[in-house]
Amino acid sequence: MKSALALTMLVTSAAFVAPASAQDVELRIGPNGIRPVIRERERDRGCSAREAREAALDEGLRRPQVVRITDRSVTVEGFTRRGPERIRFANRRGCPLI
Repeated sequence: MKSALALTMLVTSAAFVAPASAQDVELRIGPNGIRPVIRERERDRGCSAREAREAALDEGLRRPQVVRITDRSVTVEGFTRRGPERIRFANRRGCPLI
């Protein structure tokens, strides 16, 4: 009887967990009971500071530093052979040059 009940609970819980994982919902069991944890999906956040510095290095800028990040652009300052230089990248995936 116990094994049949356990099997039924296992099948029932599997039916509820499968759709929940597709919706980025996690169930956590703790001292306060079962709580759903809803995680946000990874959004396309655009060009991060690390990616902008790497892109500036690829463009020939030495010692690049991110000086400004807006919704539309990421500004990086550094040095070239001619002296101080500033490069702006679009705040989109891949950090394209503006």
